[in-house]
Amino acid sequence: VQLQASGGGLVQAGGSLRLSCTVSGIIFSFHQMGWYRQAPGKQRELVATINTGGYTNYVDSVKGRFTISRDNAKNTAFLQMNSLKPEDTAVYYCSARRPGSNYWGQGTQVTVSS
Repeated sequence: VQLQASGGGLVQAGGSLRLSCTVSGIIFSFHQMGWYRQAPGKQRELVATINTGGYTNYVDSVKGRFTISRDNAKNTAFLQMNSLKPEDTAVYYCSARRPGSNYWGQGTQVTVSS
């Protein structure tokens, strides 16, 4: 199983980035996809999830700014991040989850400068 996250980078506050997570080795459409982040010295936190039916959930701090989506035909999940803030700086990880299994990607760094 591989989850390949990409799209991170350095951006100024107010800018945008789009993260992608391409999955192989599992039936993508059977799994809930999620994005998590971990800032230096902090615990990993949930950012957003999208279930197999397309229902989405967000942490309050990103509501209205971030959008999670999925393309089952491409085995890929996305996180569109707009109006980025310095406090969004973290390593972002994608996950694929279903009952009895939970897979993680390698992480992609997002740095937002003020």
